[in-house]
Amino acid sequence: MKPFTLTLLVFSIWNFSFSQGKIDGFYRGNGNGTVVLGFGYEDSKAYYAGREKVDLTRTLFYVNLYGAYGISENLDAQISIPYLESDDNKALQDISLFLKYRFFKSTTVNGQLQLSFGAGFSTPLSDYPVGDLNDLGQQATIIDARAMIHYQSNSNWFGTLQTGFSFKLEEVPNSLPFVFKIGKASEKWYFDAYYEYQYTFGGEDYLGSPRPQNFREFGVDYHKIGGSLYKPLFSDFGIYLNASYLLSGRNTFIGPSYGFGFVYDF
Repeated sequence: MKPFTLTLLVFSIWNFSFSQGKIDGFYRGNGNGTVVLGFGYEDSKAYYAGREKVDLTRTLFYVNLYGAYGISENLDAQISIPYLESDDNKALQDISLFLKYRFFKSTTVNGQLQLSFGAGFSTPLSDYPVGDLNDLGQQATIIDARAMIHYQSNSNWFGTLQTGFSFKLEEVPNSLPFVFKIGKASEKWYFDAYYEYQYTFGGEDYLGSPRPQNFREFGVDYHKIGGSLYKPLFSDFGIYLNASYLLSGRNTFIGPSYGFGFVYDF
């Protein structure tokens, strides 16, 4: 079985991601690739207007097509194209393109340590509206840079830590991401659990003073936990389930999200 990963839903909604970080510590190898078709549902129970919790709810459905390819043993490329529906808003959201490079690898008697760097960007695929709480995004073009430490033991348990900087063009404020993940990647199963945090530099608040006129100027912070489970059914095909819960934040919905999908390796 080729190396696999569950960075499956690499897109943002209100600047919070259904993914577990933009990059991960697994490389596909020269000439190997992965295609993922993912589906999901977000069931938001409340909204943080600024940092004040209010009784606003939202449901959102998504479909995402994700692909990754190993250009060399230490260089992967990936692309993600999401389609979202929230109330009457239905559209392709933001395409994401990313490169990931492993610049250091050290093997010991107990496992392997890797250091990687990633860079990429995302930009809207459609002119979806911006101006209410059912928006599909902030129409942001984002340039991302990520650094990552990944350690995997000989028993296939692993831990990954990544952070970086998201530079957003025009009115959308910049942000700092942080993701910590632990899990196990074996021939028969993959599972992980993660904590994700985003801090935004400045920005306006919903129901702030003065009341914002442009939703693109919102600053979005959040704390989220989640996990994934992947089962290969054949040497080149598998299925996954994932779930997450957005705990708290700023200018963001909170509540659970659920996903499943199909993974094809070639």
